[in-house]
Amino acid sequence: MEENWEKLKEIIEKTDNIIFFGGAGVSTESGIPDFRSVDGLYNQKYEYPPETILSHTFYRRNPEEFFRFYRDKMLCPDALPNAAHRKLAQWEQEGKLKAVVTQNIDGLHQQAGSKNVLELHGSVLRNYCESCRRFYDVSYILHSHGVPKCSCGGCIKPDVVLYEEGLDNGILTRAVEYISRADVLLIGGTSLAVYPAAGLIDYYRGNKLVLINKTPTPRDKEADLVVQGSIGEILARL
Repeated sequence: MEENWEKLKEIIEKTDNIIFFGGAGVSTESGIPDFRSVDGLYNQKYEYPPETILSHTFYRRNPEEFFRFYRDKMLCPDALPNAAHRKLAQWEQEGKLKAVVTQNIDGLHQQAGSKNVLELHGSVLRNYCESCRRFYDVSYILHSHGVPKCSCGGCIKPDVVLYEEGLDNGILTRAVEYISRADVLLIGGTSLAVYPAAGLIDYYRGNKLVLINKTPTPRDKEADLVVQGSIGEILARL
């Protein structure tokens, strides 16, 4: 571990073109639960697994149950950026990091100060009326009841990518461009199991692919460096 951390430190110090690609593990260190790690509470409180509830079909057919789960498990208004978020924002300010590509929807990268954040799966902070497209913030959703409604009578949908929905092509294209031009591709807090997002690393052309995660991933053998552990603790030391 210590030897790999020293190698990581050397890699980071010698570059000014880092792209960070992150997943749920970055946010869990801020107390945001990873809904893919199904716990007993889900089984007690909900009749369906999270992947079913967070699908486009379920949203259309059972909007009341969708929003019950969404408010309960997906909105964490008191969460704060952790050491990983802060370090990435610092590197961007120093000109070392060019972009954050994230699968998370909590807005914590921006709250920490990062400016160039590509949100592959959208954000809970943005919500819009499906009829008139009026914007609503997360507070409105949090304090509404049942299916949130616009003043025009339309349903308000979170600007998040549900299962069965496609990713935004413009954001995907920008992510591919950044990753393909990166000197260092730093991947953290993701099991690299969710596609198409996980497939983005195939566009990397460099020789400094770094994986930081608490558990092994399917792509560890392709990495130039694997550092196992807490991403917040590891980045904080750099």
